[in-house]
Amino acid sequence: MVNKHILNLNSRDLLKKIGKQKTSREYRNKETIFSQGDASDAMFYIQDGNVKLTVTSRSGKRAVLAILRQGDFFGERCLVSRSLRTFTATAIQQSTVARVKRSTMVRIIQQEPGFAQLVISYLLSRILRVEEDFVDLIFHPSEKRLARILLLLARFGRNSESKSEVLKVSQQTLAEMVGTTRSRISFFMNRFRQMGFIRYKGGLQVRRGLFTFALQK
Repeated sequence: MVNKHILNLNSRDLLKKIGKQKTSREYRNKETIFSQGDASDAMFYIQDGNVKLTVTSRSGKRAVLAILRQGDFFGERCLVSRSLRTFTATAIQQSTVARVKRSTMVRIIQQEPGFAQLVISYLLSRILRVEEDFVDLIFHPSEKRLARILLLLARFGRNSESKSEVLKVSQQTLAEMVGTTRSRISFFMNRFRQMGFIRYKGGLQVRRGLFTFALQK
């Protein structure tokens, strides 16, 4: 059983353990970090900026899996030997991303049990997030799914203040994440703005009222 204290540790603890055993690179807006089907040979950490994860079907249909922000890891599939990328990672603004080789990750995991526990904790948190996303997709209408996605992107929780940090994400990207059309997203966003749940000031800003709305049945 994983210790409860370990489950509270975050991605910064992982990065601290990795230390200087990483390389950092600047990515331009819309620049690809890796593509679906590439060899999975490293994990990545967002030091600054935002990254979009997308998957494309054989028929060409595309879906947005997640929008990741500063402090998030991605590409953990590299821990599975000889695996391929199952999605494409793209910077959606100028971003600084650190790269950690698979061999480095495996060596530290084997040599430091404490680090292995951190990795397990982080992967468990990602699994829980995926489960929540599936439940949300099955049981909640598009408007509620949009509200939840906005709150997650803004890192808005029960103890947040009346406003959150500014988001820079397009309505098309939100539509792909929610699983609806851009016109529906535009309609919902206008409603949220009129109700005081969001506002536009140098970007999109989420306010506490949206959290209350998302909890309503």
